[in-house]
Amino acid sequence: MIDMLVRLYDLPDSSALYDAVAARDIHLRRARAFERHTVAAFAREHFTEKWASEIEVAMTRQPVACFVATRDKRILGFACYDTTARGFFGPTGVIEDARGLGLGKALLMKALEGLRDLGHAYGIIGGVGPKEFYEKACGAIEIPGSDPGIYGDLLP
Repeated sequence: MIDMLVRLYDLPDSSALYDAVAARDIHLRRARAFERHTVAAFAREHFTEKWASEIEVAMTRQPVACFVATRDKRILGFACYDTTARGFFGPTGVIEDARGLGLGKALLMKALEGLRDLGHAYGIIGGVGPKEFYEKACGAIEIPGSDPGIYGDLLP
């Protein structure tokens, strides 16, 4: 899977997207350090152990490098950055019954804004699955020769 590059200094305005998510009574916020076990358990249950490990790394950053989408004190999705490598976006995931609500894009933009706020001009989306989603959502472009990139020689 390829890596993609995003110009963080040229991100689209996401305020309307955030408003639409809030209108569904969904809260987008930075996870809190004391929620590490909860967010990691969510990733283990709905996604992968590797993603849970990356969440644990994101939760040690200052500021915490993980955003969550919640409704009624239930996690619907998450997005992290600065986990696999500095300047990288991911992992990210939204539970199946919450897909189609704009949460994936909203969480992506929150995390990319987090990278930008740290002073990065560019961000890398590593090991991209839905290439077209990232092209449309944030103008990401493919990095030639990036497959497998940093994700080569993975341990089980």
